[in-house]
Amino acid sequence: MQLSLIDLWHEMGGFARGIVYTLAIMSIWSLSITLKKWWDLRKAQAETRKFAPEFSQFLEEDNLTEAVTLSEKYKKSHVARVLGGALAEIKPLIQDGTVSVGDINSAERSLEREMLMTLTDLKRGLAILATVGATAPFVGLLGTTMGIVNSFTGMAASGSGGLSAISAGVAEALITTAFGLLVAIPAVWAYNYFQTKIDNLTAEMTYTSKEMIDYMIKNVSGEFGRSRFTREFNTTASSGSAPISQ
Repeated sequence: MQLSLIDLWHEMGGFARGIVYTLAIMSIWSLSITLKKWWDLRKAQAETRKFAPEFSQFLEEDNLTEAVTLSEKYKKSHVARVLGGALAEIKPLIQDGTVSVGDINSAERSLEREMLMTLTDLKRGLAILATVGATAPFVGLLGTTMGIVNSFTGMAASGSGGLSAISAGVAEALITTAFGLLVAIPAVWAYNYFQTKIDNLTAEMTYTSKEMIDYMIKNVSGEFGRSRFTREFNTTASSGSAPISQ
């Protein structure tokens, strides 16, 4: 006797069908998150490739206004989100030549806050993929267990023995385990793929943040911030290096 999947579906009880429906919902949910996450990361990388050279050029020209405007234009870029907020905060001070060490520390904290918020957005949905990948096989196994229990219960009620009496029921039960694995495997693959991609994007944000801090430090000792920084340094130096009386 051969049974197709359609025949097994018609033979399934209410509990087994409920398991299949649950797994189908989990599959659709994880698939929708996978597609959206793939598109968002692809868009972020594409915008970052356009943003980075233009932003660097504006910084080399000390055109901070255009640099801030550019970061607001590329809202999907993870690097633009991190650098734009910090630069907008420190731009008036750089242009006025009043940047201090405390201002740079404040800008560094602003960069860290933007990185945390950006990482939170990038990781949104990964917990669902991890949950689906971890629990879908057990949901399918639950359906299998109950299906086998029902098969043996039916065999005991009918009084017939042998594998032929329960083979159809066991096949019906094992379908839910197979379906659970079919749902879990792509979810685990997607989770690991996105986790690696986000780690790479985190490295990019960290690297560019350090470059931004270096740029601000150079401006403190450069033409923009020379006056105030020099005054602070000279005041400290003069108070701590009084001439020694003989």
